[in-house]
Amino acid sequence: MPNRVRVLAVSDADRAELARRVRAKGLPAREVERARIVLLAADGVPGKQIAARVGCAEPTVVMWRSRFAERGLAGLADAPRSGKPATIPQAVRDEILSITLTEPPVDLGITHWSSRLLADRLRRDGKPVSHATVARVWKHFGIQPHRFGTFKFSTDPELEAKVRDIVGLYLDPPDKAVVLCVDEKSQIQALDRTAPMLPVRPGLPATRTHDYVRHGTTTLFAALEVATGKVTDACYDRHRHEEFLRFLKQVAKAYPRVKLHVVADNYATHKHPAVKAWLARNPRITMHFTPTSGSWMNLVEVFFGIITRQAIRRGTFTSVADLQAAIGTYIDAWNERCEPFHWVKDADTILAKATRPKPTNTQDASVTRH
Repeated sequence: MPNRVRVLAVSDADRAELARRVRAKGLPAREVERARIVLLAADGVPGKQIAARVGCAEPTVVMWRSRFAERGLAGLADAPRSGKPATIPQAVRDEILSITLTEPPVDLGITHWSSRLLADRLRRDGKPVSHATVARVWKHFGIQPHRFGTFKFSTDPELEAKVRDIVGLYLDPPDKAVVLCVDEKSQIQALDRTAPMLPVRPGLPATRTHDYVRHGTTTLFAALEVATGKVTDACYDRHRHEEFLRFLKQVAKAYPRVKLHVVADNYATHKHPAVKAWLARNPRITMHFTPTSGSWMNLVEVFFGIITRQAIRRGTFTSVADLQAAIGTYIDAWNERCEPFHWVKDADTILAKATRPKPTNTQDASVTRH
């Protein structure tokens, strides 16, 4: 008789956090590995199979199963280790931190400290410290003065109602209805490089010339079906209310005789009187608007990020028609392999964060906020 596999007990909240870690970009590989081990163990997968899937030794699986069973998520953190005693005196560390966390003097004409400028400041004060020491202190405390983020509050008076409405559509969609996320990606440039792109090679990424020829732009309208991931699309030269209304009619034709719940942001064309009049004549279509500064709740923005990375950013296009054809080819292939989009955060979790700023890496921000 085969041995029964002991299923690891994992709460819904812990499972959601572990799934987030597995999907997250930028987490250390070891943290992703531990999260995968626990999730597989919670699904009843034997330890030997987990080790094969994750690519680790079976004792590693046993260790992280046991650590999670004993301490939960906290057990997945690295245990404290004894090491070489600190060589930087506490007073020096405190001084470095104190200066770092204050604005530089106006007479320096700088917006933030560098390790060399701060070390020079300390030397002038009779406290000789090397810039390498400053850098080590910064690294220890996770301080990166050269980086900065941005934040934005939604001032929408209907913030809570809109969040609960849209999250409700994602987590508990209405029966006998289709939930669609609609938006437009405007000003997509048809760029043609002046020399052929060089392919990726061992030790070298793909490269392209800096020079390009701009042949015009197009706007991609897309409707993402949340339950399947399927995309209905159209490309137009402009993105006025006329084009938006034309696209809505195309979507309505693609989904005949079924109720449609359409998630959209607050772009003015989406609320134009002509659009409202058409919606009044087509009551089977209900619009759901995201909060202001909350278009990140519209899942079609995720699709726009995917198509940009996989088909547009590195593409070369000799004309707008060439660009539109490439977009169409990509979406046809996407619809053959697409999968459902799963929303994971409940409304209470989102609203708890809505009252405080969330830092955003300005270099990675690519979604237009409406």
